[in-house]
Amino acid sequence: MVAVGLSPRNAAKHTIRRRGATAERSHQTVAFNRRSATRKHNTPHLIGLSLAVLVLFATGVVAAAIPEEAKFSQSAGAVGTFDFVEVTLKLERPGALNPFTDAELGGEFSMEGGGPLRVDGFCDSDDGSLYRIRFMPLKPGRYVYTATFRSGDLVFSKQGRFRARDARQPGVVRVDGQHPFHFVYEGTGAHYFWNSTTTYQILGWDDDTLLKSIERLARLGVNRVRVALCGRTEGGQRWSEPLVVRTKKFDFKMEPWPAARPDDLKNPGYDVTRFNLAHWRKADRLLRRARDLGVQVSLIFYVDGRDAGVDPFGHEGMGGPDEQRYYRYVVARCGAFANVMWDVANEYRHFRNDAWAEQMGSFIKECDPYDHLTSVHGHGDFRFRASKWADFAMYQSWDEHGGYAFMLKNREEQAKTGRPMPQVNEEYGYEDHYPTGWGENRRPPARSADSRRRLAWEITMAGCHQTTGERADRGTGAGADTGGGWINGRGDDTMVMLHGYRHLMDFFKSFAWWTCEPRPDLAGKNAHCLAAAGKIYVVYLPKGGSTELKLEPGVYNTRWFNPRNGAFTKLSDAAGPAWSSPVAPDASDWALLLERKD
Repeated sequence: MVAVGLSPRNAAKHTIRRRGATAERSHQTVAFNRRSATRKHNTPHLIGLSLAVLVLFATGVVAAAIPEEAKFSQSAGAVGTFDFVEVTLKLERPGALNPFTDAELGGEFSMEGGGPLRVDGFCDSDDGSLYRIRFMPLKPGRYVYTATFRSGDLVFSKQGRFRARDARQPGVVRVDGQHPFHFVYEGTGAHYFWNSTTTYQILGWDDDTLLKSIERLARLGVNRVRVALCGRTEGGQRWSEPLVVRTKKFDFKMEPWPAARPDDLKNPGYDVTRFNLAHWRKADRLLRRARDLGVQVSLIFYVDGRDAGVDPFGHEGMGGPDEQRYYRYVVARCGAFANVMWDVANEYRHFRNDAWAEQMGSFIKECDPYDHLTSVHGHGDFRFRASKWADFAMYQSWDEHGGYAFMLKNREEQAKTGRPMPQVNEEYGYEDHYPTGWGENRRPPARSADSRRRLAWEITMAGCHQTTGERADRGTGAGADTGGGWINGRGDDTMVMLHGYRHLMDFFKSFAWWTCEPRPDLAGKNAHCLAAAGKIYVVYLPKGGSTELKLEPGVYNTRWFNPRNGAFTKLSDAAGPAWSSPVAPDASDWALLLERKD
């Protein structure tokens, strides 16, 4: 830890600068092509406690506005790749009137011998006495950095160094460059099979329930959750689910900013120039635990932004400096977690427009030194197929309308642009969710766990990805009070839906699924086919039966797979060029896996 001051003994080490033409550009105007040379040369990793430092300028500044003592500290001298080092600045006498707008901490990090990577810090105290900057190394090596604090004319810096060791962690999820309709972990090169669920208001829980909920989902094989960062509601329920209400441990209010009237749901009086730090520290704890469990967290900047009290910026302020401050703070605070993705907004067209989504998607990429996966949630279509900031396409198409044919068409349309990228049906109907008039009287229920699982198979067989949602009829504050499902991420042992999704994931992870393409031309009309022709063939029979399959010449190991219990059954070898499958064991859905013997 270094105490920064102007003692005669240390005066020679201090750099005195006035903020002006020679000062580094403000981190509020960062523009960096992080998809090219930046990531290639500047992957982070930390070592040692080089306590070098720096500071100050007093001329022309009122003495009370200058901190008499500043202390920098570094969290570690060495960290693993895809973890982060945290540089902390403590000011005993903070001078900024509003530390979120009138002061800033930024840094430049570089692997020794490489170019610098600009990283934003963030204020983590209401009075401006504490600032943090987090840096995530993507590659092993030795790193150096300079952390610089600015407030008015006061500018001071700390230099340090650290080492990053190869921790053999999966790392950040990227789009696979060789198979761009799929994903891969940067750290290990292993392919990422997207097994996602919705947990919109999980941050409304107390810490114990929140962490236990994430742990339960991880045990069930879920490796991505959707998490809202802001949102409020009235009437004690959400999205027409009457059994999910407020309790002492759960509230629907998500408070990114301090509110003058926190109990007024429609007009809370947010101060958007500041941040509610208790909310963001809880988000830190969620991200850290999810990272340890191998769960990606899609951070959604808005959910139902059209609702009163949710969006403090409105049409007039959309994309303006206050809203940008919100987005920048989230990226600065959360971006050093390897397991984040960015969702610009949920159903953005209810309260914003396409130009805004384009602007804010690009803005996130400018702010994010690590180039995390980014997209925006709309409705039945995706309007940003060619946008550089969009890494994957997201759709909302419910029930059978969003199944195999819909997703196959989207994949084909994406390929026509010359920029293939993953296609995700982010919402296709949550289990047993029936708002008024949506078919709540149908029996058996159309949105059962089984119907959702079957749709997931169809979407995956189209070479695409999906996000499900557990039922919310197990109550929160009502009924059994053991659930909450897709609304807040809590479940119990009676919820069996995700077991079926685990079987789906285990099946595909048993072979090189990312090499397979949708091949409806190879199988009969009653079947869906994925294939790496001549190597792997996957056939899905939604209603059992049998099919004819066109094969490249060769002999293939052949197995039935039961999607309901995850069991394989060995069959006789298959041979090309044409093969007739046996009849499925029953009239439910079945899958066939054929793998070339040599």
